Amino acid sequence: MPRARRAIAVLVVCATSLVTLAACSTTVSLQPAPDANNPHCADVTVRFPQTLDGFDRRWTDAQATGAWGVDGGGSNIIVACGVAVPGPTTLPCSTLSGVDWIVDDADAPYYRITSFGTDPAVEVYLDSETVSSAEVLDVLGNIIVDTLPVNGLQCTDQVTSSSSAEG
Repeated sequence: MPRARRAIAVLVVCATSLVTLAACSTTVSLQPAPDANNPHCADVTVRFPQTLDGFDRRWTDAQATGAWGVDGGGSNIIVACGVAVPGPTTLPCSTLSGVDWIVDDADAPYYRITSFGTDPAVEVYLDSETVSSAEVLDVLGNIIVDTLPVNGLQCTDQVTSSSSAEG
């Protein structure tokens, strides 16, 4: 009997470990932004939707972040609050849902889009081949307008609606 009990205990430990590891496998590993502990970022992240442009929200392991995508697959949308507040830039700037957004397409088709004129700033990293940036920025923009303070900066040279970031 002791041998049988030991075997059952080993099986229970192995099964528990497998379930725990399987649960962890869908967590998106991210680094928190420098100002992620800003209380305004907490106000933003608690308002993140469960689905964004048809993708389900995934667990992240960093404060003030969000990710949406296919479970077990890559993340199509990654959001971080508390990134460095951008100053004047030559990158294209576009306004959607009351928020000015700086669009960096250096990694196209992946776009890094950062709120401009908010403090703290929010950065969105998305795959433009699978995600509508207009849909994502519309939803997030509504959260940002209701939550983050402005710092007085705003786009001065607007990009037209044919912006390369819109998908």
